[in-house]
Amino acid sequence: MTKLRRTPLYALYEKYGARTIDFGGWELPVQFAGIQHEHERVRTKAGLFDVSHMGEIEISGRDAPAFLQKMMTNDVSRLMTGCAQYTLMCTPNGGTVDDLLVYKRSEQEYLLVVNAANTEKDEAWLNKHVTGDVVIKNVSDEMAQLALQGPLAERILQQLTAEPIAAIRPFCFREHVQIGAVRTLISRTGYTGEDGFELYVGVEDAPKLWTQILDEGGKDVMPCGLGARDTLRFEARLPLYGQELSESITPLEAGLGFAVKLEKPMSFIGQEALRRQKEAGVSRKLVGIEMTGRGIPRTGYAVYAGDQVIGDVTTGTQSPTFKKNIGLALVQAVHSTPGTEVTVEIRGKKVAAVVVPTPFYKRINP
Repeated sequence: MTKLRRTPLYALYEKYGARTIDFGGWELPVQFAGIQHEHERVRTKAGLFDVSHMGEIEISGRDAPAFLQKMMTNDVSRLMTGCAQYTLMCTPNGGTVDDLLVYKRSEQEYLLVVNAANTEKDEAWLNKHVTGDVVIKNVSDEMAQLALQGPLAERILQQLTAEPIAAIRPFCFREHVQIGAVRTLISRTGYTGEDGFELYVGVEDAPKLWTQILDEGGKDVMPCGLGARDTLRFEARLPLYGQELSESITPLEAGLGFAVKLEKPMSFIGQEALRRQKEAGVSRKLVGIEMTGRGIPRTGYAVYAGDQVIGDVTTGTQSPTFKKNIGLALVQAVHSTPGTEVTVEIRGKKVAAVVVPTPFYKRINP
């Protein structure tokens, strides 16, 4: 049996009542006090997540900007120093290698934050295509990442630092910021649909920072696990690689065209395939569905129009916020219009559902 990897915070999990699971080879908390409770705390106050399993890859060198333009679907040339950009890497046929964040530290220094299960694959993909003066360094084992998310996240962190963090705009960051007793890279980003911050620290400092944030936040913050992270990102229609994205699903099919710049100055891997797909019109689209019959749509369940299978559920659950059974599904584009009636096969029975607009949740004051 392969031994599960553990984050630097693993020793603290028991103290906070964590229930752990195998998540892509990592032993991570699925919940602490309960998914529903944690979900609600993030939507109304604040929740703290251990996301130290995520991968971090440094890209540096004189040719780093040109290299990233070739590898990424978004236009990296538009990225300002001190800010981050959501982007994707694609195969030549337009399938998704990964979705990730690119942090621009300087004109020749970048940090890529990639999905945990894809870290080694991404590193190999980057090395396969590297040219010129570019250095690729996987620093995942040196860094830990905490995410403080929710409407009170800014207030809680501000009590721990002299840095005016209200001045950090969404998708921007600052380095060497002292939070409590720990120096961090603080980024106004997240994966929950709420305001919040992601904090990158050395692995030895992660337990100290975790404890200080929870102590400072008191009743306004609680530790949260993977379960709430998934329901939160799902309600906000944020994709999960392996479900809404894969090497057989393109960014355009997943509704991520905003991060695909087909006319940017330098071509990227997969550009021609994606251009052809856009010109022809995508044959599949990721849509929201709401069950009108009794049942919860789960990942992999077939979606029907009449007797015809038109796609599959990628993610589904009972929404903790709306108390409705909802899902995301990749379906034939001709059946993607909101209001379209479909059925989902649940335990051998076809249960009525309807296509609905997404995101399901959007915070009022972004």
